[in-house]
Amino acid sequence: MELFDTLTRLSSRLESQRELLGTEEATKNAVIMPIINALGYNVFDPTEVIPEFTADVGVKKGEKVDYAIVIGGEPTILLECKGINTKLDFKHASQLYRYFGVTAARFAVLTNGQHFWFYTDLDSPNKMDTKAFFKFDLDDFDARDVAELSKFAKSVFNLENILANATELKFTQQLSAVLAAEVESPSDDLVRHLTSQIYEGRFTAGVCEQFRPLVKSAFRDLINERLSNRLKSALQGVDAEAERSETSDPAGPDDGIDTTAEEVEGFHIVRAILAKHIPIKRVVMRDTKSYCGVLLDDNNRKPICRLHFNGSKKYLGMFDADKNETRNPIDRLEEIYGFEEQIVASVHRYDGNVDVSTAAEPG
Repeated sequence: MELFDTLTRLSSRLESQRELLGTEEATKNAVIMPIINALGYNVFDPTEVIPEFTADVGVKKGEKVDYAIVIGGEPTILLECKGINTKLDFKHASQLYRYFGVTAARFAVLTNGQHFWFYTDLDSPNKMDTKAFFKFDLDDFDARDVAELSKFAKSVFNLENILANATELKFTQQLSAVLAAEVESPSDDLVRHLTSQIYEGRFTAGVCEQFRPLVKSAFRDLINERLSNRLKSALQGVDAEAERSETSDPAGPDDGIDTTAEEVEGFHIVRAILAKHIPIKRVVMRDTKSYCGVLLDDNNRKPICRLHFNGSKKYLGMFDADKNETRNPIDRLEEIYGFEEQIVASVHRYDGNVDVSTAAEPG
């Protein structure tokens, strides 16, 4: 929970602080060091984290990588840091590449504070790969990404387990990138392959251009439908209250209510905010045609907030003491974290036992 909380807090203020993180040192202090700490390593203890780690390589003398994380007495994870506005490229990993082969390090991380690229030696022993096996984006992550990142935590670090999973993870992420590119802009080969199964005419350039937007639309419809169904099933299994709220709706399953992936993700963000204060099973989602409501104890008289995500513009509805709603425009779901204090205060009005003193951290 500490790692998740740290990541979500850092992510929520990433954009507002981006201009202040122009230098490498600012990025290290504001983003990278807190993440290392959240993984359980004390950045102020040189037996755990060595800053400005030096390992002379051939004629290269006195070069440094920013951090070396020590595990079992050996520098095991090397980190090279860049400023947050630096667009990462493998050329930035040259020092990591040289150090990897002459130290006991098994992992190397190239980061600009937002993107974290993890490397090891899958292709050739003791030689750092040129492609990362895992990429973490602080501005765009989900529970699976956090689960992978948490494997590097001090308390659970297991070299063999991480390496065993690294090959599969590497190719899975690369395939995901390929599929994402095809969904966004289907290639000629993919359009030809799919069109040939439903179109008997000659496949010409004109036919390709005719079917390309249809393939793109079909892909997105399929993904959205599958994702929506899976999220609904997962949500029903989270707790009995959520399941009852869906199955007891008198309008029935064909009432035109479409619970979107964004609504479910927004709901889980609210749950994450409140997890430090109350059992999350008390936080229940109830969707309607016009908005998605988040309730305390599955009680309509205890609204926590409303997610107005059905239009072209997203709004987060918050309530005052008289239950008057104010709609706050948001561009990204992560902005919900900025309303933590108000969300906790809403619950406190219904349950005075909720401690609001930790609702928001300074900064």
